[in-house]
Amino acid sequence: QVQLVESGGGLVQAGGSLRLSCAASGRTFSNTAMGWFRQAPGKEREFVARISGSGSITYYADSVKGRFTISRVNAGNTLYLQMNSLKPEDTAVYYCAARPLGFGVGSSSPNAYDCWGQGTQVTVSS
Repeated sequence: QVQLVESGGGLVQAGGSLRLSCAASGRTFSNTAMGWFRQAPGKEREFVARISGSGSITYYADSVKGRFTISRVNAGNTLYLQMNSLKPEDTAVYYCAARPLGFGVGSSSPNAYDCWGQGTQVTVSS
């Protein structure tokens, strides 16, 4: 069974940091692009960051560029999102996602991903 499980969310003050993790199981993810998305109450799910299957290419939404870093450890089938200088507007449920098997190039569209985690809540207080 293919599964993505996020962890690391929580409550943090503005300016603080959190590190999200996403553990993948059930298939090989090492050559598959992955991404992070988030959804705030009453808003659509939005792209945050993506990384290629090899881990050599990353891309960020303008709203998080310079503050967030996406990375992966293919041997461990784990995806990370390091979030620094957090702002109240970063408050959302954060989801990790994987593209279909063999798709090594990332995408900013949630429709390009076929496997999703259950999400982890990040709350940034002002």
